[in-house]
Amino acid sequence: MGHNLTITDLQHKSYAIREDIIRMLEHAGSGHSAGPLGLAEVFTALYFNIMNYDPDRPEWDERDYFFLSNGHCVPVQYAAMAEAGFFDKKELLTLRKFGSRLQGHPERTKLPGLENTSGPLGSGLSQAAGVAYTMQYVDNQHKRFVYVVTGDGELDEGNIWEAAMFAGKNKLSQLIVFVDRNNIQIDGTTEQVMPLEDLRGKWESFGWHVQEIDGHNIESIIDAASMARAITNQPSVIITHTIPGKGVDFMEYDYHWHGMPPNSEQAKEALHKLRTLDGKIKGEHQ
Repeated sequence: MGHNLTITDLQHKSYAIREDIIRMLEHAGSGHSAGPLGLAEVFTALYFNIMNYDPDRPEWDERDYFFLSNGHCVPVQYAAMAEAGFFDKKELLTLRKFGSRLQGHPERTKLPGLENTSGPLGSGLSQAAGVAYTMQYVDNQHKRFVYVVTGDGELDEGNIWEAAMFAGKNKLSQLIVFVDRNNIQIDGTTEQVMPLEDLRGKWESFGWHVQEIDGHNIESIIDAASMARAITNQPSVIITHTIPGKGVDFMEYDYHWHGMPPNSEQAKEALHKLRTLDGKIKGEHQ
């Protein structure tokens, strides 16, 4: 999808997406706060600059694929999809409701525009690697890309590294993975629960091209994706350093918010903080 939005426009969209995440979670009364808030810039860059797709034709033959591997972060994807015109924003408030198309983990057959179902952690990268392999070696469609977002806690899953080996062996250069490096998982910090460092070295040893960026700098995200598309002989991983709960100071860095929604008072405070921050963006770029 061709977008001509400025970086300032994109920053505004990232805050609109954050506000929608807060509203959705408050209304649902359950769900994950920290991860989706931390991924707002990554999803803004993906849906409004990086990826090729058509919301009016979700099955378009030339679209890029997007796989959310850490499915519990799906509120940020729903918010980005609504912002991009896949469905009406009013539907966001049906998150996690019985019969809703917006389940707490994405269900591919429920909502046009979702490419995968992900509840169990660790499988999204394998699904994406299979599609990338087919594109590259079966269909010879070399102008399409497969994008993946995975969590850092999710890297504890063995399935991830099986997929990493497979992609490295087959030099799946159309596969581009963003690792949300926010350093938390449900039981604490990643380095306490199951240390991941040297994370760059791990991926490199599996044959991947690695970049590390600030996951809240939209320009860096776009540039990293551009670099990844230019790599033609290996898969790419972009380690995006993010702050869990970004934009809502009482949630930031606190792993307790990994799987907890805000109550009405907290949501009110969070929305106020987000609007103030978005106001600062407007003020700086007058």
